[in-house]
Amino acid sequence: MCPEAADAALWKEYAETRSEGCRERIVKRYLPLIKYVVGRMVVTPPSGLDYEDLLSFGIFGLLDAIERFDLSKGFSFQTFAVPRIRGAVLDELRKCDWFSRTGREKVQRLNRAMERVLRDRGRLRDDWVMQEMGVDERTYLEAQELASRSYIASLDEVSVLEDGEVAIEDTLADDREGAQERLEFEGDREQLVAAMKQLTEREQQVLSLYYYEGLALKEIGRVLGVTESRVSQIHGHALSALRATLQGAESRRAVRRP
Repeated sequence: MCPEAADAALWKEYAETRSEGCRERIVKRYLPLIKYVVGRMVVTPPSGLDYEDLLSFGIFGLLDAIERFDLSKGFSFQTFAVPRIRGAVLDELRKCDWFSRTGREKVQRLNRAMERVLRDRGRLRDDWVMQEMGVDERTYLEAQELASRSYIASLDEVSVLEDGEVAIEDTLADDREGAQERLEFEGDREQLVAAMKQLTEREQQVLSLYYYEGLALKEIGRVLGVTESRVSQIHGHALSALRATLQGAESRRAVRRP
């Protein structure tokens, strides 16, 4: 029996019996999915927690997904479970107050400084951003580290709908939209491409390996010959730069609208 058929048979048995034994087999079957999801999350466990704790948080999401999954809907369990595993981990981290109010304020200050530098100078440089923030290198790097640990939705995030999961990138275009909306969507894509070109080669590498190749931060570190912490920092800086660039472009576009 092929793996797909075996999975279907297992889910059918569970739907009919709801037996504990069958449920345990499903949990064991999909435990590697938790490692995949946690490995792709750009979060650093707070003091007192470690990677194993994050995996245990993910089990809550897996169990919730198992109870709510409906094979008859026609989509895969992996697609259904991933956002729930990720959400369970984030929920538990929030309970631990892993990202304090002070931390959020530092990240917001960093983002505002990057937006101003981009607006005034047309590109980003670390020394310019530090000057705009009025901080030394140590404080600046601390803000970068905090930014790298913040959770930012990306195009591989999914929206949970009644009939399954739809990627955010699949919801950006609408066949019913008018010419103006289509032009604006094309403009968004062009702005994203332009913003990507402003990143350093190393930042582009990290984003490509993470979002297109599906590598975890630790794996990217091995590829690039740097620590996982450094990869996280590069990733955070790149996303902050992209966000500053795109927000600046959106502000300029809003001014031009009638």
